[in-house]
Formats: sequence, C-alpha cells, structure tokens
Amino acid sequence: MLNKDFFAALEALENEKKIEKAQYIESLEAGLAAAYKKETGENRPVMVVLNPQRSEIKIYAYKTVVEEVVDSEKEISLEDAKAIKSSYKVGDLVKEELSPKTLSRISAQNAKQVITQRNNEIVKELIKDEMNNKEGEIVKGIVRRVENDTVYLEMAGTQLEGVMLPSEQIKGEKYNVNDVINVYVKNVRTTFKGNTQVMVSRASIGFVKKLFEMEVPEIKANLVNIKKIVREPGYRTKMAVYAEDSSIDAVGSCIGQKGMRINSVVQELNGEKIDIIGYSSDMGEYISRALSPAKVIAVMLKPEEKSAKAIVEDDKLSLAIGKAGQNVRLAAKLTEWKIDVKPYSSIAGQEGMEDIIQE
Repeated sequence: MLNKDFFAALEALENEKKIEKAQYIESLEAGLAAAYKKETGENRPVMVVLNPQRSEIKIYAYKTVVEEVVDSEKEISLEDAKAIKSSYKVGDLVKEELSPKTLSRISAQNAKQVITQRNNEIVKELIKDEMNNKEGEIVKGIVRRVENDTVYLEMAGTQLEGVMLPSEQIKGEKYNVNDVINVYVKNVRTTFKGNTQVMVSRASIGFVKKLFEMEVPEIKANLVNIKKIVREPGYRTKMAVYAEDSSIDAVGSCIGQKGMRINSVVQELNGEKIDIIGYSSDMGEYISRALSPAKVIAVMLKPEEKSAKAIVEDDKLSLAIGKAGQNVRLAAKLTEWKIDVKPYSSIAGQEGMEDIIQE
C-alpha cells in the first residue's frame, strides 16, 4: 500500500513538533490496530507496520509460539507453528498478513482518536521534560486568567499551565489577561487529575539571582559570586557579593556603568529598591555595609550572642532603621546577626565611646 504523501506529512510533523518519526509511527500503529480490532470484532493481536523507506503500510495478525497453548486467539503451539515453517521456535511470532483493503474499512474516527491521544501524551511528556530542565530559570508566561488572586499563565512555547500563587507575586503588581511577563520556574508538578502545572514566581530570591546572572557577565562567569540575597518583594532587596580576585570590583560589576545593570533589574521588579553589599569577613564592616543606604559611625559586636549595636548620626536613624524597620530587618537577615541601631546622642559621653568613634 503506497502513500508517499502520507509519509511526507509524517516527516513534516517530525520537523514541526520535534517528535521522532518512530514515536509517530508507534502511535499510528497503535491507533490503526485498535481501530481494526474494533471494526472486525477480532481479538487476535494485530500489528501495523509502516515502512517509510518504501512508503508502505502492512497489517498483520499474529500469534506467539508457545509450548502449551492457554489462549488460542493469541498463542500457537510449537508443533502447529513448525507445521507452517520448520524454523519456528518458542517465542517467535507467527504472522498472517491481512489484505490492505481491510484498512479501508477501519473506522477512521476511532483510529484518529487513539492516534491523537498517543501523540498528545508524547507532546506533553516532551514539554514536561523540557520544563523540568528549566527549573531555576526565568521563562516567559502569558497571563490567561486571574482567579482568587492566583495568576494562571500559558507558558510560552508550550501547552503547560503556569500557576503563580499570591505569595509568589510582587506586592503592588497588577496582572492583566494577555500580559507577557517574566517568571521564575520553581518546580513542575502533576495535579490529582493528571495535569501538569508549572509553579512560578516573581517574589522568590531565585528570581532576583537569575536576573543579575542575566545582566552581569561576571556573575555568569563566576568571577563575581553572590554570597546571599534577602528580599521583601516589591519593597527592597539586599544582595551581598564578593570576588576572589581583588582586582575585580564586585559591587561595581553589579551596578554597571552609570547604573545600567542594576537599573535593568530594578525596572523588571517595577521599582523595587536594591542594595548591593560588598561582603566582608570582618563582621563589623559587613554589618556597617548591610545597613546601606545609611552611613554607620561605629559597630560594637557581641560575638558570643551574634548581636551588634550600630551607631548612626541622629538624623540618619530613620534611614538606617527603614520604614517599619525594614532596612535593619533585612540587614539582620543578610548578616545573620541581631542588629540594634542607636543614634549617636544615646551613647555620646559613654566611657570609651570617643575612642571607638575616632577609629
């Protein structure tokens, strides 16, 4: 049975869907075989063999050669098989080619249903595997609907549904249907209904990390390393960075010429403030930097308690603490030390304080 157009179409599908031809042939064989059995009412095992090289389709009913027959519709004894051909042995298939004309009587709808289902399963698995490989990456999603503050997206280039929970959204952002947004892939899960969902985020620390990797070549090349990131999405992020090579300005690399690199990230985060902190093994220096943008006069450490008292000018106290304590709270998370910010006037005149300030 020749059908060059059929195999040409098969080739086109392979190129379009990126699915190997062998997988399509397997789906077609399963669909045609199932349809044949339904059409004829026969329970014999059936295989459909497609030969792309010869543009040929053949249908076979077959039985398996066994020592003792249990199911006569699927099995044939070794003795009976040898009567057909002496070379048959246990485990071989005794095939009977069916007339190609039989194929024309197969219910096309039944065949199409099986084939479509198989192909959809293949496509879904390929897309799922591809998306699994993108865990921890930034991808584009198209907003399709918003229900109970949860955003549902179509992951660009796939048939998968992305889900962004309220806790994974940047506070203050509005998402409208058909918006195309960048999201961070947290994980891929299968629902109880068997559907695949991609859990995505714009509020995660990983989102900020990947944005800087995309903007700062030195980070991607591991010349600049990210020590830690802390974040209150929509408000402020603090990121500590360092470089093993002392000739590399880690902070400057992240900020970029005229602030171009950091501004790109801030723009993606809709104006969220970002403090780039140079990591230091000197905890006093590290805490002082972590309280940026405030200038710290002195830091007094209590290592046994992992706590510190940071002294700032009286008029810089609110800046160091931040709105609702946000700046000092993030600094404490970044350094993993408890930080108490005090105005200079509260400790002025205390014994030994003048020496600390002079240092």
